Amino acid sequence: MLTIPPHPKVISLPRLLSLLAGLRPAQSVVFTNGCFDLLHAGHADLLTRAKALGDILVVGLNSDASVSRLKGPARPVTPLEQRAFVLAHLAATDFVIPFEDDTPLSLITAIGPDILVKGGDWPPEAIVGRDTVLARGGRVQSLPLVPDISTTGIIARILATK
Repeated sequence: MLTIPPHPKVISLPRLLSLLAGLRPAQSVVFTNGCFDLLHAGHADLLTRAKALGDILVVGLNSDASVSRLKGPARPVTPLEQRAFVLAHLAATDFVIPFEDDTPLSLITAIGPDILVKGGDWPPEAIVGRDTVLARGGRVQSLPLVPDISTTGIIARILATK
């Protein structure tokens, strides 16, 4: 079985905080997060637009256990190591940081992003970490999604062809 090699953009929280300390305040940090199971064009579009809002894009990535708790026992389809590897290869992504919790609140609190971004299926007032980012003088944005593209929809179409 082929082992996915580590990627330098996939990083631990202590290492990320150390790197960000050397880049701030000259560069702004954008944070978004998700499961990113079956990475698709909608994900790539969202990440590209999120990156355009600042200088450094940090992507929080739910662990396999977290995805299963949030999406059900049949998920994720793609294991964490592979999801992280693919995300790390996107030009828009500067850092990928896996997390075990069901929400990224502890990551957001630790990182203190200047801009917090989620897809348009999340109204700004429901975005986890909103209060933390706003209290620091940051911004929170909900970006429109590409219509009719979702992991759940892709899985449904695959299952319908069986």
